[in-house]
Amino acid sequence: MFASKSSSVSPSPSMEQADSDALDISTKVQLYGVLWKRPFGRQSAKWSRRFFIIKESFLLYYAESEKKSFESNKYFNIHPKGVIPLGGCIVEPKEEANMPYAIKISHEDFHGNIVLAAESEFEQAQWLEMLQESGKVTWKNAQLGEAMIESLEAQGLQLAKEKQEYLDKLMEETEELCLQREQKEELERLNQILEAEKQRFEEVVRELRLEQEEIRRELELTARSLKGVEEEKKELRSLTQSLQNTLEELSLEKQQMLEMLEENESQVPPATSPNKEQSPIWGLHCSLRQIEEKMQQLLQEKLLAEKRMKENEERSRALEEEREFYSSQSQALQNSLSELTAEKQQAERDLKAEVKVRMDLEKRLREAEEALQSLEQGLNSLNCNKEKEKKMKADVSNLR
Repeated sequence: MFASKSSSVSPSPSMEQADSDALDISTKVQLYGVLWKRPFGRQSAKWSRRFFIIKESFLLYYAESEKKSFESNKYFNIHPKGVIPLGGCIVEPKEEANMPYAIKISHEDFHGNIVLAAESEFEQAQWLEMLQESGKVTWKNAQLGEAMIESLEAQGLQLAKEKQEYLDKLMEETEELCLQREQKEELERLNQILEAEKQRFEEVVRELRLEQEEIRRELELTARSLKGVEEEKKELRSLTQSLQNTLEELSLEKQQMLEMLEENESQVPPATSPNKEQSPIWGLHCSLRQIEEKMQQLLQEKLLAEKRMKENEERSRALEEEREFYSSQSQALQNSLSELTAEKQQAERDLKAEVKVRMDLEKRLREAEEALQSLEQGLNSLNCNKEKEKKMKADVSNLR
């Protein structure tokens, strides 16, 4: 408190400001230097030089030689020649013979006045200012200081309690943050697994679709082949029926020819002419032979058509079996595709759910980090308050 006040006082050849930063709190002084002193309690024209120190609300004086010791170790001697309490004193400038820069210190409890003198007007002003400031420290102010210290101590306890609460909450938030980070890492790992599974599903679906397309082409080819076989079967069936009808007609014609031949042979005597080609029987035999040859040819064609029909039947059965096989394969592939599509959709739903959970966790993680930062700021604020409290206590202790 007074150390900050003393910082406005500049040093002079006979008097220097105390270096407050180089001294312990208990040894801080507000001002020190050499002044002229007149004997106290009696009128005398004799002046002597003494080393004076203003320590809080007291003016201490020593022999002039003490100045050198004080400046070397920065600790004042606890055995001064005299101590003057400044609380409630009236300090004012005074002119004395041969001492124009004198200072008078008076109090109702003093028997007489205390008169000091500086070497210059500037030094006189510095000492007047500091003596007047130090004289403001009274017992009443000290009591106020005690009350302020007690209030600060109570505030310190409250701050300590709040700090502990902040620390407990900080630990809880830290544990929650660690847990959320672990959950986030686990979700990221599951997300990678689901993504790999999704890619595997897509690859399998692509392969199945290619296989399904190949089966579809095979089915179309089989259907076209089966249709061609059916048309050929119809044609062969029609051809066979036509050959059968022709054979029946030829058989009937052959039967009629045989009957006519028998009838002619029984009625006509054996021919004596060497030209057999001109006889009717010979003509019938030729016609009969042609009919038999034609029937033989038709029979061969019929057998060939029946053989081709049999081959077509077998080919038709094979194609039908192949079609059924490809149909069952296509149905199985379609079922697999449906199942894989359902699994893929489920995996995508799971992935979306995991992503949503991860986003929620990331949001909670950010909130937890912000809460941690807020708690850290709160703790820093508490620490700052602690420092302010210590400074205030140090300042108030100067009132004692």
